[in-house]
Amino acid sequence: MGSSSSSYAPKTIYLDVGGKVQKVVFSRHCSPFDIKELLCSSSNIPRNTAIMMVDPEGALVSIDPTMPANSPNSLYKVVPLSAGQLGEKEDMFQNVLSQVADQFSRAFRINELKTEITNRLAMLEKRVELEGLKVVEIEKCKNDLKKLRDEMASRGGGRVNCPCKYNFSEDGKKVTPRRDVPNYPKYTLSQETIEALKKPTFDVWHWEHNEMLSCLEYMYHDLGLVKEFSMNPITLKRWLLAIQENYRNNPFHNFRHCFCVSQMMYGMIHLCNLQEKLTLTDMGILMTAAVCHDLDHPGYNNTYQINARTELAVRYNDISPLENHHCAVAFQILSLPECNIFANVDPESFKQIRQAIITLILATDMARHGEILDSFKQKVDNFDFTNEEHVTCLKMVLIKCCDISNEVRPTEVAEPWVDCLLEEYFMQSDREKSEGLPVAPFMDRDKVTKPTAQIGFIKFVLIPMFETVMKLFPQIEEIMVQPLRDSRDHYEELKQIDDAMTEGSSFVIKFNKDFKKT
Repeated sequence: MGSSSSSYAPKTIYLDVGGKVQKVVFSRHCSPFDIKELLCSSSNIPRNTAIMMVDPEGALVSIDPTMPANSPNSLYKVVPLSAGQLGEKEDMFQNVLSQVADQFSRAFRINELKTEITNRLAMLEKRVELEGLKVVEIEKCKNDLKKLRDEMASRGGGRVNCPCKYNFSEDGKKVTPRRDVPNYPKYTLSQETIEALKKPTFDVWHWEHNEMLSCLEYMYHDLGLVKEFSMNPITLKRWLLAIQENYRNNPFHNFRHCFCVSQMMYGMIHLCNLQEKLTLTDMGILMTAAVCHDLDHPGYNNTYQINARTELAVRYNDISPLENHHCAVAFQILSLPECNIFANVDPESFKQIRQAIITLILATDMARHGEILDSFKQKVDNFDFTNEEHVTCLKMVLIKCCDISNEVRPTEVAEPWVDCLLEEYFMQSDREKSEGLPVAPFMDRDKVTKPTAQIGFIKFVLIPMFETVMKLFPQIEEIMVQPLRDSRDHYEELKQIDDAMTEGSSFVIKFNKDFKKT
């Protein structure tokens, strides 16, 4: 996944602005639109003004990231286009578009085909929604949709799937809408599994993606969220599939991590009896934020994004670029009608739900850990479940607990996650070294070990946070806090063994050198 440092180096051009030299620097990943806005701003021209750029010879220069660089001795000039020039170009463009549209309409009867397809799809989807829980009807609709696609392909030969509107990631990954009936195999949960799902000891490594999707679906039904938000069961399935497809196959920040965090949230809801203290809307916000909290994570953290000046860092002004991106992808998925689990919520309520989910996902940025925990510590001794500010702070702490809760689980479940995290860290540090960027010691494969990576994190981050939550919910001590203390002791023992082996190796090397001298 590495690339040369030159691909991240910014480009510099020089402009003639009123007889003065103006230096303009931009990322090679900027879009032509962003570059045009930057040029307008640099040349004191109103934004959204149509412009062109010329070199000293009067030749046009393309406005895009590949434009040739110049020097202060060969200045470019930005020129706003006159109304006459714009009018001529617009007229010509509209004329060409009209001719092309007319040709396509005559050739493929697009309007008639579009109307027919829309009507038939609407009819089929209505049938699916009305009979969403009947397996026989679902299978029949799937067959009807397949026949419709085959017919469309034979008649038009064009694209069948809805075009994807959004492209957030650097490698071209897109939010994928689904109009077909979700087809992941239904996994029937045993009573044993249902009970295990409610506990932090749940082993997340024993489940395939389809089974994890079924577990998440069950959680939404069990908590009463499907009924509370009038969710269509088929829409819930589509949404969960879209979520899974928009987690990347990173060593750590992947769909299994999403499920891990969501299951821990579900477990804490039951363990802390939150259903008696919070509203169902709060439950929906907690679960949905947990499911969406790392969507489209690229496997490189905020520090890398900012130091490498990536597109995400530029877009979000170095302020929690990844967490802002996770929020954006989450709501682009929800903006698709076929994936909108909140479609039947009134606009004002949805606005509040959206803001609450954004607040929770942004809270997972570890750069804000001290600020959020300090705020909760000030409230916990006199916590008021009727105080909106107190409840919001609690929800922020809960999602933080779930996000970094692996060490709460049994050692055989937790330890593989450490290996996954270190693998992702090492991928980043290797890339940072190759690009000449700063490398954090805790991510450097030449400096960090599993015990050293975990001891400080457990002692100074996990235990203080969970012990603070324990003041409000004493029942978590045995099930969640004590395992953290045991994990700390486990890694401290491993460190002592590593230190002893290192000292032994040093003694043997020294002894061999002294022996050779004699």
